[in-house]
Amino acid sequence: MKKIVTIQDISCVGKCSLTVALPIISATGVEAAIIPTAVLSTHTMFKNFTCKDLDDQILPIANHWKSEGLSFDAFYTGYLASAAQIDKVIRLIEDLKNDKSLVIVDPAMADNGKLYPAFDENFPKEMAKLCAVADIALPNITEACYLTGTPYRETYDEAFAKEVVEKLAAQGAKKVVLTGANFDGHYGVLLYDSETKEYYSYVQEKIDAAYHGTGDIFSSAFTGALVRGKSIEDSIRIAAEFTAESIRITKDSDSGAWYGVDFELALPHLIQMINE
Repeated sequence: MKKIVTIQDISCVGKCSLTVALPIISATGVEAAIIPTAVLSTHTMFKNFTCKDLDDQILPIANHWKSEGLSFDAFYTGYLASAAQIDKVIRLIEDLKNDKSLVIVDPAMADNGKLYPAFDENFPKEMAKLCAVADIALPNITEACYLTGTPYRETYDEAFAKEVVEKLAAQGAKKVVLTGANFDGHYGVLLYDSETKEYYSYVQEKIDAAYHGTGDIFSSAFTGALVRGKSIEDSIRIAAEFTAESIRITKDSDSGAWYGVDFELALPHLIQMINE
């Protein structure tokens, strides 16, 4: 069985990060190992949540795994609790990866033109170092702008989107998958391959709803599908359709947008697409 190690925080209540990644990756038929970067009582949309930084555990876990001779088919990073963790994660990847291991980085740090509250203006410079060692980086447009020092635009055209992803690829990422791309009347995902200089886009109908944690859902499904053996184009399609189906189901329920997406009810759809 293929194995992914995913490196991100875990919220004990709430649908994001590891509580999303574990079941979704498992549903794709891939084993999910974890390195939690922090433990939160709830996700950050709750008030007065607690947070325990696990910075001091990252390298000891990696060293133990190395001593056991463990290997992984992919390293998938998400929300990191601090800039100090980034160098440790890079070191972990360098120590544990092999020639065939994929490095997939979701630079979970910003949305809607703003950094998340826990991060200062220096954080994107550090995150750019992690993206530089990625085989595939998965930013949204806000993150792509921060990572490349490009002024953010709330509305933009295809030329601007391509300019930003090419800048990010020039910093080291072999492929860039821009999520939530919204330009020229289209909504979807834009892929740029820096080696072939080719683009691929997957467009779908925009659902009039916004929910916490959808980026984690997309990234987890994409990574699981890719490691399971799907092409990068099919992995984009599967992840986008699964995320959209999860949003549709949630929109028809009484769940609050701040709490998260009822992705659990869409897992049969994901499994079906993986097995097609």
